[in-house]
Order: sequence, then structure tokens, then C-alpha cells
Amino acid sequence: MTSLSTHVLDTAHGCPAAGVALTLHGADGATLFAGTTNADGRCPDLPAIAPGTYRLAFAVADYFRARGLALPEVPFLDVVGIDFGVAEAAGHYHVPLLVSPFSYSTYRGS
Repeated sequence: MTSLSTHVLDTAHGCPAAGVALTLHGADGATLFAGTTNADGRCPDLPAIAPGTYRLAFAVADYFRARGLALPEVPFLDVVGIDFGVAEAAGHYHVPLLVSPFSYSTYRGS
């Protein structure tokens, strides 16, 4: 099995994004995990995964509203979904998210 991690960074405030709700879904859409980022913007309880395709979904509008930002009722970014593939049967995949109310970026980290 391959270990999985994520780290959410709030680029609007320049800090880790604590309290972001996230879900991990398998290729069939089944929810494999649901949790929230900790004070460091990480979610250490993500499960190990097998090779295949997955989606991490981050509830970023809820997070920014909780931080006191006045977002429109229909925000530009509501839930950010990152679809990614795991090719290796062992090892580690790190999927970070850098996010603001109007943009996001991701990459395969280490």
C-alpha cells in the first residue's frame, strides 16, 4: 500500500489552513475517508491506498467563510477537487493544496 498525505496552505492569509473539511474518494466515487485539517493544515489520518485513481475534495469556501471572509452566496471556489493517480504499489504520495478564495495550485510533493 502507498501512504498518502496532504497539506493545505492558505495563501490569502499566509498560514496553514486549519479546519478545512476534506474527503477522499475512490475511482467509483465511494468515500474512503472524511476528515478535517489540523492546526498545521495537515490531515494525518488519511488511509494508505492501492494503485488507482482518486479524488481529494476540499471544502474551501466553508473554510474562508469561517475565517470571516465575505464570499458571495455562489463563491468562485466552493469545493476544490484534485483528481490524481497512484502508479506505485508502495511508497508515498503527497498532494498539497495552496488556496485562496480565487485561486489554487497543487503538485506532487515529497
